Amino acid sequence: MVKREKTKDLLNLSRQELLEKEKGLKEELFKLNLFRYAGRVEKPHMFSLVKRDIARIQTLLNSKKEEKNG
Repeated sequence: MVKREKTKDLLNLSRQELLEKEKGLKEELFKLNLFRYAGRVEKPHMFSLVKRDIARIQTLLNSKKEEKNG
């Protein structure tokens, strides 16, 4: 399971580190979905938490992209 971090901790990470964290979270979401379709979900609240973390990282990546462009 990927460690959950707060936004202020994510702000200090580089673009590459954010991309790596996003990749790890997407892998975790994929595994959760596999368990969902197999009918063995132990922690259903994890779906929303992982999706929220992915959205948080994507927002930071977009803001870094905008800062770079202008």
